[in-house]
Amino acid sequence: MGGLLGWLDLDLNRVIVGAFALLDGAELVAGQPETKPEEAGAMRRFAGRLAIVGTTVLAATSGCGSDNGQQAGPTGPPTVATPSVTTPSGTPPRTSPPAATPPTTTTPPTTTTPPTTTTPPTTTGPPTTPPEAPPDEPSPTPSGTDLLRRGDTGEAVETVQRRLRELGYWVGPVDGVFGELTEQAVYAVQKAAGGSRDGIVGPDTREALDEGLRPSAHSRKGRVVEVDLDRQLMMLVDDGAVEQIFSTSTGTWKYYTHDGERYLADTPRGRWEIGWQVDGWDPGPLGRLYRPKYFHSQGIAVHGYPDVPPYPASHGCVRVTLAAMDWLWRTDQMPIGATVWVY
Repeated sequence: MGGLLGWLDLDLNRVIVGAFALLDGAELVAGQPETKPEEAGAMRRFAGRLAIVGTTVLAATSGCGSDNGQQAGPTGPPTVATPSVTTPSGTPPRTSPPAATPPTTTTPPTTTTPPTTTTPPTTTGPPTTPPEAPPDEPSPTPSGTDLLRRGDTGEAVETVQRRLRELGYWVGPVDGVFGELTEQAVYAVQKAAGGSRDGIVGPDTREALDEGLRPSAHSRKGRVVEVDLDRQLMMLVDDGAVEQIFSTSTGTWKYYTHDGERYLADTPRGRWEIGWQVDGWDPGPLGRLYRPKYFHSQGIAVHGYPDVPPYPASHGCVRVTLAAMDWLWRTDQMPIGATVWVY
């Protein structure tokens, strides 16, 4: 652009100089006698116009210089060529460095160190701490090892069975198997101690066994079958000495209906005698009784039964296990005429 303006400036100066020279020449030619007046005027007008045009163009182009923005005066605004002042177009290259810096400021994406701070997954150290919990898990086992219950077997069970037999609790065979008969004997100890009746050998039951706890008899003479309703125990007593102790289940003391009649499921208190017996299953009006020994006219008997819970559950009879009833028959512990004392 500068070269073009320089070229225009040089040629226009020549045009102006030539125009003025032509104007002077026109004046000289017009003064000649052979020149016609109309030709002389035309030459003057052409030279004058050429001079005016050159001057005007020179004046206009003189405002595009780098240092003429203020000297242009009134001509500056129309040509407000200051927009074309290449500084605006030049500034983008200068602003390109800022544009370049954003890429460098795209270091924030590199400051996506937060993803690297996904160390929290690595700080899932807590999951590694749970393996420390196992030391707490064995803690229940020490307390559990002191308990013996139905289904357990082994030397510890045999020791308990032997101790039960020494104290007179009828336990059946001492075989190291914690079965129904051992459970019934444990019930009897717990009833004598006045504690819970769960059939499990725990600290309280062991303490009762260690202390040699036994229920005392009410009778002093003769052979008596004693039935303690409060503690749900049946005992074989000889001259005041308790020889065998059984867990039993007697009447519930609740009313029931049979053949339209209402009855109380009670085991009557008092002194009675074995009046009759049946060696086998007796199909009674309220259910079958195993090898019953009847001691009351209303059909109340000591008999075997498949279910002997540690609480009152019968219609009035005195229940023991089938195995215990077999032993009572085999050893003739309750012959006809034997005394039964219910209290």
